[in-house]
Amino acid sequence: MKLSASISRLRGHYRRYGFRATLRRTILAIKRLRFANRHIVFYCDLTRQVNESTSISDSATVERVRGERELNWQDLEEIVNFWNPKLARRNVTDRFGKGASLWLVKCEGQLAGFGWTIRGCTIEPQYYRLGANDIHFFDFFVFPQYRGRGMNPFLVGHVLAALAFECQGRAFIEVAEWNQAQLTSLRKTPFYYLGAASKFSLFGKTIVCWDERAGAQHGRMSEDRDSSSHRTWRKATDTRA
Repeated sequence: MKLSASISRLRGHYRRYGFRATLRRTILAIKRLRFANRHIVFYCDLTRQVNESTSISDSATVERVRGERELNWQDLEEIVNFWNPKLARRNVTDRFGKGASLWLVKCEGQLAGFGWTIRGCTIEPQYYRLGANDIHFFDFFVFPQYRGRGMNPFLVGHVLAALAFECQGRAFIEVAEWNQAQLTSLRKTPFYYLGAASKFSLFGKTIVCWDERAGAQHGRMSEDRDSSSHRTWRKATDTRA
C-alpha cells in the first residue's frame, strides 16, 4: 500500500474515532510493516462444507450482492467512507466488473461487516492458481462497533455454505501474519491451515515463497482436526501453483 493511502486512512480513522483509537491504529500499522510480506493461507473443501453456520442471533442476516446496481446506497456509503472513499469506490466498481460478489452481514438491519468472493480467479496475483470452481475469499471486515460478537465467523460460515451448493471446488483465504484477531476468527470456521507464504514481483512475474517453518506455529490448529486432508490439499495446491 502506498504511503499516501495509509496516511489518508489514518486521517479518516481520526475523524471517526478520535486520538486514542488512531494511536492504536498507528501502532498496528507499524506491526504490519514488520510482517507485511507474509500471510497465513487457509483452504476449505467445498464438497465437504454443506452446513450453514449457526446464527449468532435472530437479528443477524447475510445478503449477497452481485453488482453495484444491487447495492443499497446506504450500505455503499458505509463501506467506502470507512477508509479512503475515492479508492474504495473505485475498488467496488472494479471488483463487480470482474465478477466478484459482495457479502453483507447485518445486525438488526444495520451493516455490521462485509467480505468479497470471486470464482475461478483472484483480483491480484495470489499464492496459488485457482481452478474454474475454486473460490477466493478476500477483504473480510467487521466494523469496530460490532467486533467481539462472532460476526466474521458467522459471515464466513454462511458464505461457505452458500457456495458449496454452487460449485464443487475449493475455497481459499489468506490473512496477514500480524492480524491475530482475524487468525483467531478463522479458527472458528471450516477453513483449514494450508501454509505461510510471502510473495514479490520480479520482471512482471509473481514469485511465491512458502515457509515450512511456520507450520509448527500456525498449522497445528488445523492439522489436528484433519491431518490427512491437510496433506492431500497442500500437495494438490503446490502442484498447481
